[in-house]
Formats: sequence, C-alpha cells, structure tokens
Amino acid sequence: MKIIQELEQDQLVVNAPFVQEMMETTYNMWRLGWDERNGGNISYILKEDEVIGYVNPERVLRTISLDFPVVELANKYFIVTGSGKYFKNVKSNPAECLGILKVTNDGDAVELLWGLTGDGKPTSELPSHFISHIARLRQDEKHRVIMHTHATNIIAMTFTHELDEKSFSKTLWKMCTECIVVFPEGIRLLPWMVPGTNEIGKATAEKMEDARLVIWPFHGIFGAGESIDETFGLIETAEKAAQVYMLASAHRGGISQDITDQQLADLAKAFNVEPNKNYL
Repeated sequence: MKIIQELEQDQLVVNAPFVQEMMETTYNMWRLGWDERNGGNISYILKEDEVIGYVNPERVLRTISLDFPVVELANKYFIVTGSGKYFKNVKSNPAECLGILKVTNDGDAVELLWGLTGDGKPTSELPSHFISHIARLRQDEKHRVIMHTHATNIIAMTFTHELDEKSFSKTLWKMCTECIVVFPEGIRLLPWMVPGTNEIGKATAEKMEDARLVIWPFHGIFGAGESIDETFGLIETAEKAAQVYMLASAHRGGISQDITDQQLADLAKAFNVEPNKNYL
C-alpha cells in the first residue's frame, strides 16, 4: 500500500505545470544540440502556493549541505536539474533527473522534497545558479530562472570573435534585427575558468548584476529571466545571431554589410528599449 501511495504521489508531482515545463524545455535544449550528454543545467524558483499543491514541505527526503551560505534565498523553493543527468532522459524519467528543493532557514543547506532518486545530487553548477539568483533578484523582484546551456554557435563564436563584451554584443545585435530589443543591455563575458566552482559562480553573479546573458568562452552561456519561456527565448535569440554570424563569416570575403549603429538606435527607439550606452 505504501509503495502504491508513493507512486501515486510521484505521478501527481510529475503532472505539476512546473515539472512539465522542465521536461519540455530540457528535451528541446537536447533536441537543438545544446546539451549533449550531461551538459547544461536549470534552476527555477517556485512559489510556495505552486509547490504546496503537489508536495508536502514537511516531508524532507534528505538534507544536502551547501559549501556556502545563501541566506538571501532562505525558505525559497526550487526545481533543479540533477548532477550528471542527461537532458534527453528528463522527459522519460523526471523523478531521477529533477529535484524539488527548499533552502533551509539559515541558508546553509537545501532540503530535498521530491526527485533526485537513487542518491542523486543537484547540478554541480548550483553555486553559480544560487549566487546568480541572488544577483538577479536584486535587479528584478520577478526573476525566477537561471539556465545554463552549451549553445553550439555561441561556443563556436568564442573561438573566432574578439572576446570583448562591447564588440561581441554589437556583433550579435547586428546579426538579427530583434537582438537589440531582446537584450538591449548586451552580453557579458568571463575569462575561461574551471566550471562548477564557487569562483566561477561569483564571477558570473557579478556580471549578472547588470545583464541577463553571461558567456563562458569555449563552454556555453548563462541566461536569466522571469520565466522558463523568457529565459529560453533570450538564449535562443543570442544563439540564432551567433549562428548567422558563423554562417556569414564563413563565406568568401566574410560579412560585407550589417545593421548600422544608427539603425540599431532606430530599433531601440521604435521598441522603447534603452541599449547599453557603452556599447552603442
């Protein structure tokens, strides 16, 4: 009887809209070739009333200590992808690949409320995610999502383009008309760093103070947003621009013309966005 009840409870959680969102999004990211093997990770802040309908916050499966305190996120709920889990498998086995967490009152640990079966752990990039959540919440109280992915053309572009935030941003802006509208603040770039460390997490969060896209050269991109759709669309737009750049620059003679600075300014005015004045 207990096993049947647990199976019924598990199916109830899987039907939750936020779990379904994670299942669809991770599958699409894998389908697009952005997240090979166990590449990529997502963390999504959940509202308490969203969680209560599906899991009992008093039923803690286990407590996972954090290497650093995140008191700013105390008592917040998250759904996250698991460490070493393949995005292609999330849709068929969400309870193994995803976990619903609650940060403890002192911010020193997270409580696992559902998922990550078989002793699974949250993404190894959790330090980068949590510190970036804190940074983005200071800028946008509606912020909810941090998404990391190995977007193919963004990575390729870091091998061929000058690694300067201003010039990289302007190149992306000039590849697709909507780019300056979607990310008027431009992108930020880190130097190459070892992933999965507190150091890269802190460096990413510093960049997230005034931007929603941070590129890790030769590795991938971090995006932030108020919803799964918004964050996916933000990365998707930058990735499309990088693809156009890689295709166009590969042709004989390279890029012959692009959107001018004046045209970028006209676009920003037409769509009522404020582009980064240091970039344009």
